[in-house]
Amino acid sequence: MHRRHLLAGATAAAGGAALPRFAIAQPAQARTVKYVPHANPGNIDPFTNTAFVARDHAFLVYDQLYGMNDRFEPVPQMVQGHVVENGGLLWRFTLREGLKFHDGTPVRGRDCIASIKRWGRRDAFGQELMARVADMTEESDRVFAIRLNRPFPKMIEAFSKVTTSCLFVMPERLANVDPFQNITEAVGSGPYRFVANEWVPGSRLAYAKNPDYVPVPNGTPSMTAGPKVAHFDRVEWHIIADQATAAAALQSGEIDWWEQPTADLFPLFLRGANARNIGVGIINNSGLIGIFRPNHVTAPFDNPAVRRAVLTAINQVDFMTAVIGETGIEGRPNLRREGIGYFAPESPSASTVGLDRLKKSVDAARSELQAAGAMGAKLVLLNATDLASINAATLVGADLFRRMGFNVDLVSTDWGTLVARRASRNPLDQGGWSGFFTFWSGVDHWNPASHASIRGHGANAWPGWPTIPAIEQQRNAWFDAPDEAAAKAATTEMQRIAFEEVPYVPTGMYYQPTAYRRNLTGMLKGQPPLFWNLRRA
Repeated sequence: MHRRHLLAGATAAAGGAALPRFAIAQPAQARTVKYVPHANPGNIDPFTNTAFVARDHAFLVYDQLYGMNDRFEPVPQMVQGHVVENGGLLWRFTLREGLKFHDGTPVRGRDCIASIKRWGRRDAFGQELMARVADMTEESDRVFAIRLNRPFPKMIEAFSKVTTSCLFVMPERLANVDPFQNITEAVGSGPYRFVANEWVPGSRLAYAKNPDYVPVPNGTPSMTAGPKVAHFDRVEWHIIADQATAAAALQSGEIDWWEQPTADLFPLFLRGANARNIGVGIINNSGLIGIFRPNHVTAPFDNPAVRRAVLTAINQVDFMTAVIGETGIEGRPNLRREGIGYFAPESPSASTVGLDRLKKSVDAARSELQAAGAMGAKLVLLNATDLASINAATLVGADLFRRMGFNVDLVSTDWGTLVARRASRNPLDQGGWSGFFTFWSGVDHWNPASHASIRGHGANAWPGWPTIPAIEQQRNAWFDAPDEAAAKAATTEMQRIAFEEVPYVPTGMYYQPTAYRRNLTGMLKGQPPLFWNLRRA
């Protein structure tokens, strides 16, 4: 299956005279930036919701103890600094002066401790840290200490990471909420505050500039590091699922920035008058890696032989062509990549071990499925139709699964509903599920620390809940590796095991261009989409 034709009509309509109108009465005001994210966040809790869109929302509202620059180096953000004592077993952090939450209360050490604890229950990197924590104490309002029972030299990397879930600092009263229960109040200390009374779920979110925010006094803005200077008084997110409507709104200036336009529309933006007014470029150079996540606790994917049969059938080019097309943009003529394993291809963790499992053979996969006793097995396949990339990958996958011999029940919904349903461990006939397609940023798969989807720690794992002790053993070896060679050996073995046990199926990689009005300047590269340093020329 090659490029989908779903949006062909939308492209033609967007180029014609009768353009769909986006429901904003006036063009974008000079002091407001209007943005179309790739999805509706639904749940706005940045710890329980691992979706990128929830993280992107959180970076407006919350701040981090450490930021990360575009060279993936941690830089102090909320903290003035830290000291390490007692052979790496004692870490003491001092907060910058003047930090204040949006509710007017000061940021204190106890807020940081409570936030670390809540985050550490949900995040893969945080769980590794918390396994080594003896205690955390507030020594004063601005100073807190973490005592370890075993050294953890990657502490600052954990605090600064931009992969979900990120460590965001929230007031103690919110951080004390059960980490498996969603918070519904968004109060942080970041450069923008969430305007809760203007939130229309599934339609619009609004943020107002935080007048009390004090940026770090020095450094250069770079990804989530450096001074976070908000030049706009207001940020509005508008959820527009219809591609033609979003394209028309961008052309007319009714929106300023569309995070993820589909490949069908790139030619429209790159020619004629549109090319003078609209820019198309890539801000996330680590790419987006596609995966199929099977549910390991329900049949038929509780059987590793069935999961391996899917590996045998996968042709990554088919999936990435459906998602991003066959043409590129200036500076990157090919937006697709195949031969993708279990780590980002440009990362130090990457390996070619096991890639021969991707045989691109449906006939061989049918034989494997027959041998595993799963021919005709029912699959409840979840699909988020409001995300073009996921919808395209899922339609290719549903067709592939049917040709393999599965009985596919395709459940089409929106992304927020999918995220809620994938938390269920019920049997298929009680609202359960068999699998779903999604994407992670390349930086999410950079190393084992924040690579949530490769983990094999059972009930505590990311939805799908694989139990693969051998992967966990190698992950621990990576954390304790004395040198780069030992670290590489651990990740290579993780990939070998992953191709046998199949925590998920890699479906390829692509680079997603973003589209914006050319009068927006200062857009920072990297992950995630950021709204500080951004201004209108």
